[in-house]
Amino acid sequence: MRVLMLSWEYPPLVVGGIAAHVTGLARSLVAAGHEVTVFTLAHPGAADDHVVDGVHVRRARPDLPWLPDDFLVGSMASANHHLVQLAAQLGGWRPDVVHAHDWLVAWAGDTLQALWDVPLVATIHATERGRHGGHLPPGLPAAINAVEWWLTYEARSVIACSQFMVREVVSGFELPPDKVHLIPNGVEIADWSDGRRQPPDPQAPLVVSWGRIQYEKGFQVLAEAVGMLRSTLPGVRCVIAGRGSYLPELQARLDIDGVGDLVSLAGFVPDAELRDLLRRASCVVIPSLYEPFGIVALEAMASGAPTIVARTGGLAEIVGGTDAALLFEPGNAADLAVRIAQACQQPDAASEMCGRAADLLAARYTWEAIATATARVYADAIG
Repeated sequence: MRVLMLSWEYPPLVVGGIAAHVTGLARSLVAAGHEVTVFTLAHPGAADDHVVDGVHVRRARPDLPWLPDDFLVGSMASANHHLVQLAAQLGGWRPDVVHAHDWLVAWAGDTLQALWDVPLVATIHATERGRHGGHLPPGLPAAINAVEWWLTYEARSVIACSQFMVREVVSGFELPPDKVHLIPNGVEIADWSDGRRQPPDPQAPLVVSWGRIQYEKGFQVLAEAVGMLRSTLPGVRCVIAGRGSYLPELQARLDIDGVGDLVSLAGFVPDAELRDLLRRASCVVIPSLYEPFGIVALEAMASGAPTIVARTGGLAEIVGGTDAALLFEPGNAADLAVRIAQACQQPDAASEMCGRAADLLAARYTWEAIATATARVYADAIG
């Protein structure tokens, strides 16, 4: 099949899990014999037209018209206009299916399916309603929700990454259940495990977490939990890597709570530096309050680090009943503190847990299996 994927982020632009998902899926589809072209947005230092791992990547430059930074929906609609223009550069190449990843590329997906008269498949990685705890504040959240609704209506098939998200999409957008397909995220294990993991230092336990710094990611809960461990886990320190709109408020909370000496906000961390942190980590914590799937949990387990995740959304589905990671109640800093101490003070049990995590990833979350399932959705949509 010839597949055109639309994604507003693609490496080297990595903001959340979408870039990792689209990259892994595109590579594996190519390895399975499909032709894949990705339309995405320009990024400094990245070529506008190049081939990476067999995937043809074309980048649009949405410079004009200029729009205010806080006019997100309008800015993305304008960017989609430039994505559609990339179709003129394809010559005689024509896809069999268009695959749009999230609402940010909804306009381009809808236009290109009509232009080529091919089916549109949409993956909903998260919903605006879910990000706001089931509510829709007026203004931007309501506008984004409307675009999400429209995208799922226009798509012939919809993909969600967890049973939690399937329920959210079906109920939130009033879709027929048979229109929505459950296909999880995956992980490229070799990208995260290089065999150089170091034994954790019991005198200086290192807790690592990373992702978009947003309130719903729960980093404030992690910081509070680490503060509780000051006396019970001497020498503990925590590194939180990532950027996001909640970063200034999170820093203020560290200062007010007096845990700035224990918790470091590292900002953006290059892949090589992140992997070095994971090699030395006593444990990795994914403290999300809301998480449709949690691809970072797969990456953490793939690195070989003991992993602790909040019992919420897709995170609970990934590790629930597997003993491949420790779980805690989302938002409960005291419960999280107990799990961190457990992971750091019981190295034999942590090692056994990591072995189960490796088995789980190999059995369920390889990109090869996920690409096969996605190709079946494409074939059904075309048929």
